Amino acid sequence: MAHLWDAGAPLTVRQVHEQLSGARSLAYTTVMTVLDRLAKKGVVRQERADRAYRYAPVQTREEMTAALMLDALGATPDGPARDAALVHFVGRVGPEGAAALRAALERAGSGS
Repeated sequence: MAHLWDAGAPLTVRQVHEQLSGARSLAYTTVMTVLDRLAKKGVVRQERADRAYRYAPVQTREEMTAALMLDALGATPDGPARDAALVHFVGRVGPEGAAALRAALERAGSGS
């Protein structure tokens, strides 16, 4: 996903494979299978370009991270356990993360 987000434009399987080949040895078919599965799950958009498909992320990195965090939080029942999970999370994000959360909560509270 990082390569697709960083590209800024849809990439073919070959382009993704070439970018990944520098870091690890992966078969072309493995990259193709993963991208196809991500497309079927709605994580990436698949578009036909001549004889190849191009893939692009459906969400930004930030949107996907937020969705994953909400999914994890949604797995915790409402009540004290959920509140404790939120407190634990805030305690682990550090001062800069806490400041960003505080600013986001203020913006959400003011309706902007």
